[in-house]
Amino acid sequence: RPDPDPAVPAPAAAVDSDAVDGHAPLAGAPALLDTSVLIDGRITDLARAGFLPARLLIPGFVLEELQRIADAGDPVRRAKGRRGLRVVEGLRASADVACEVVDRDFPGTPEVDARLVRLARALDASVMTTDHNLTSVARIEGVRVLNLNDLALAMRPILAAGETMEVTIVKEGREPHQGVGYLDDGTMVVVENGRGHLEETVRATVTSVLQTPSGRMIFATMPAAPADASRRPPRTPHPTRAAER
Repeated sequence: RPDPDPAVPAPAAAVDSDAVDGHAPLAGAPALLDTSVLIDGRITDLARAGFLPARLLIPGFVLEELQRIADAGDPVRRAKGRRGLRVVEGLRASADVACEVVDRDFPGTPEVDARLVRLARALDASVMTTDHNLTSVARIEGVRVLNLNDLALAMRPILAAGETMEVTIVKEGREPHQGVGYLDDGTMVVVENGRGHLEETVRATVTSVLQTPSGRMIFATMPAAPADASRRPPRTPHPTRAAER
């Protein structure tokens, strides 16, 4: 029998149902959190940095979904569910935001995403997620969406040709002498003369930035490593000196 999973946090500080049903305005433009953003975990750092709305709301049915994931037989899925529950506990205990549980559901709507959108409209709240499909549906329904992936794209550093950067070379490139690394946001960096520096953090100069449908690709260069004296071919003795010996 698997180890008991974390219990769903009790909705002790649930939003008052009268306020929910009466569409009472919630101070600070609250945001509803979905399952994906809780499993993702970056929201914890954003809360600590003060970049989140002052009031975060977690629907009870989202907590139930997290618990089902945490009880899954697949170990990867189970780990994700447990991580999401730990994030909930951290937000509830945080002094940086007010995080509450909304104890309201829509039994006639089976899909969690659809229930989130309905609840957001009822509360005049935004939805915070990392899910592309939920983002699209919510925007079609006129609900404001805060997608953390969109935020990450907007916060990528802007690099121009001639600027220098640090990157760790993690694999060889397609061409001779090329090494490949990645920025924190996942942007691929192809470094000329980087092949001989695997697993090293190098300083390279940007030569060009290519924008593709799937994202950015940065090309950079670094000084070529000096030739290794131990790999140089042996010198041929001068004929005269060889005869003298």
